[in-house]
Amino acid sequence: MSGLVVDADLCVGCGRCVRVCANDGIEVVDRLARVLPGCVSCGMCVDACPVGALEMVREGTGADLSQWSGVLVVAQTDADGAPLPVASELVGVGRGLADARGCALRVLVLAPGTHGCACTGGLSGLGADGADEVLVSRSPRFGARDCAAMAATVAAAVGATKPEAVLFGATDLGRELAPRVAQRLGCGLTADCTGLAVDSETGLLLQTRPAFGGNLMATIVSPEARPQMATVRPGVFAAPERDASRVCTVYEMPPAPCDVAAPEVLAEEPADDGTSIAACDVLVVVGLGIRDKKSLAVARRLADALGAGLGCTRPVVEAGWLDHGCQVGQTGVSVAPRLLVSLGVSGAVQHLAGISGAGCVVAVNEDPEAPILAAADYAVVGDCREVARAWAEALENR
Repeated sequence: MSGLVVDADLCVGCGRCVRVCANDGIEVVDRLARVLPGCVSCGMCVDACPVGALEMVREGTGADLSQWSGVLVVAQTDADGAPLPVASELVGVGRGLADARGCALRVLVLAPGTHGCACTGGLSGLGADGADEVLVSRSPRFGARDCAAMAATVAAAVGATKPEAVLFGATDLGRELAPRVAQRLGCGLTADCTGLAVDSETGLLLQTRPAFGGNLMATIVSPEARPQMATVRPGVFAAPERDASRVCTVYEMPPAPCDVAAPEVLAEEPADDGTSIAACDVLVVVGLGIRDKKSLAVARRLADALGAGLGCTRPVVEAGWLDHGCQVGQTGVSVAPRLLVSLGVSGAVQHLAGISGAGCVVAVNEDPEAPILAAADYAVVGDCREVARAWAEALENR
């Protein structure tokens, strides 16, 4: 059994374990530590014990890890069965992971329709993005965004191909689907990753995401359970350069049986009628350094001159200057434009995580110590309003 174990021969009943425990998970009775039901196996008491009387025992899964190989990307589609843009982004990062492991990259496409339909939509693009194989599974339930049916099919595909890593897009659907699959497979899941890499020594998937409210970055590994699963927000990674000479094999895969009744769709309504800033090739992002709401006019002027979208930081949204749909960062939208112009943004870690996929970052800030300047490709120390105004005038007078 896994969990905290007390060595009665070593324990001296000092009580340090009790003092560091925040969950009422341990007590000392008659100078001997005893584990309580509140223990969450965090290991804080193990580190605090001065005599090494506590040990955290973790059971293995019993899985033969040598049987697991390859990377699987789960691709969502639009109503016509064409993969969403986030699928290309995941294939791009998946290709790098597969190359590092010397294994195959497969893509599972969950498409609407009927099994056996010959329509391939935009599936050839997945091969150009880097996929070695594409598995296409079609079902009317997938068109209705039925996560129970999708989870059954993803789990079946994992069982058939045994990938060591599975990647999902952290869309609204992906955030519901991935945990269902993890529960079916009995494995872990790291949500909203901003970085994925392979440990050169162990071969484990290094899954990096913001933690503690975005105040630090945590790298998570899964040394025993397989597959290693992660969700990635759209826009975190740039889409790869497509190689039209690449070819991939496309297979039809029947949907797996699902013992959950299909939901009845009564009506559908779009969430909004605008285009997400995640789709912008060029983006101007403003922070509180823009000073006031009236100064947004100069930022919009620059955005218009660049043919760019307009985004902002969380404090700007909280001030009521722009809507939440414009918010860039870990608690907003992750973006990967070709060019990002940052005006008056300090560069909190949550914001930097949301722009990590940007091709080129130009940052303007009055504070030479602002973190955004160190992260930018081009840094300008100065009044962002004056710089934006001069830049816009130069573009307009070309």
